[in-house]
Amino acid sequence: MGEEVHMLEQLVIYEKRDTIQDKLRILSDAAKYDVACTSSGVDRRGAKDGMGNSIAAGICHSFSTDGRCISLLKILMTNYCIYDCKYCKNRVSNDIPRTAFTPEEIAKLTMDFYRRNYIEGLFLSSGIIGNPDYTMELMYQAIFLLRTKYHFYGYIHVKGIPGADPRLIERIGYLVDRMSVNLELPTADALRELAPNKHRKTILKPMRQIQNGINENKNELVVYKHAPKFVSGGQSTQMIIGATPESDYQIVQVAESLYQKFQLKRVFYSAFVNVNEDKSLPALTSGPPLLREHRLYQADFLLRFYGFEARELLSEKHPNFNVFLDPKADWALQHLELFPMEINRVSYEMLLRIPGIGVKSAQRIVRARRNGRLDFEHLKKIGVVLKRALYFITCNGKMMYPTKIEEDYIVEQKNIDGGIEFIIDIRKVEISDFIKLLSSKISIIDIDIDSGNIDDLIVRLYEEYKI
Repeated sequence: MGEEVHMLEQLVIYEKRDTIQDKLRILSDAAKYDVACTSSGVDRRGAKDGMGNSIAAGICHSFSTDGRCISLLKILMTNYCIYDCKYCKNRVSNDIPRTAFTPEEIAKLTMDFYRRNYIEGLFLSSGIIGNPDYTMELMYQAIFLLRTKYHFYGYIHVKGIPGADPRLIERIGYLVDRMSVNLELPTADALRELAPNKHRKTILKPMRQIQNGINENKNELVVYKHAPKFVSGGQSTQMIIGATPESDYQIVQVAESLYQKFQLKRVFYSAFVNVNEDKSLPALTSGPPLLREHRLYQADFLLRFYGFEARELLSEKHPNFNVFLDPKADWALQHLELFPMEINRVSYEMLLRIPGIGVKSAQRIVRARRNGRLDFEHLKKIGVVLKRALYFITCNGKMMYPTKIEEDYIVEQKNIDGGIEFIIDIRKVEISDFIKLLSSKISIIDIDIDSGNIDDLIVRLYEEYKI
């Protein structure tokens, strides 16, 4: 009790010292490295006596199913932390500005931002202040105020704190739409090396509790229609990629296991950003491994929606993804003996394995085949990306045009005709640095950059690299 009183006194001191604007600046910046938030698909409806509505699928500068970009207030309760994780900006040994919100401030900020139509929900995480129980209690108070005092019915995603009392996890689970517990690193060995205060079992325990709570709640809702919902949007987790030497194969295997054992909605992959000077951390001269992160996300979709298994995509002999090919195309090139496939006869399961054919287009093909035989024009209207699929399919026994079914030829043509698409997060890496690295590996023909300050970028690229 004495410890909790002392920590409350600390919070009062922080509140007097820092303005809300100061706290918001510090704690929103501290939260930017946590990527475990996305569209949810929950169905919490608004009511006449409150505000907010989470019916719209999607949170946090993500894209909903209808293409809308939606936003989330993404902040930490506090960036004070008793842990010394070597990869974390907020670790206890770092000399950085520290502050903390009170539960009331979190609730008021969320409501003020919502009234101004800035956000549609809240993502709340935190450093560990005092101990896991105390931190989780503060987060619970903030969410409780939002739901009961301010009658906020919008989307709320909260980070579960490993080591917190299971009763706190349960209480907060009935108030929020989604919970996530960060796995942090792919393996237990990596966790021991870079996060000595954290333990794999401590992380997996609340994940199991949330899973069991969700399953039990589903049974309750069958019997009691108006029973309170428990984490209705499911749970997710996050792994840091590139801080430790695990291969893509190991990472994909871990993700697959998490989906199977804990029924997760999403596994998020965060490219390692070196924010600390520590000899245990890798020196990334080329910046964060964003392209590797992108390939892992593509593989993740194949696991969740396309019927692939981790051992099909990679192996111990082939442990990492091809940087210049998406995982699906890479798999197809490793199994050319299966191609070309006749589009009018191939099963739905195999349609999903053809490059250029997604889940929706595969479903449309199956439905359209009932009414007659399909040709390439039909496939184009259906939404098949023919420039990717043409090497792997036939329509009525004919290919789109004569071409070789050879790995080297297909790779060459894909690089020339289709180009190579890179996803660049300008918050994590300078575009000029990326282009410098890329130009040292391949010949650059054209670059398409989506940037608001394109004029300055062009000038800088010309001056530095004569592009």
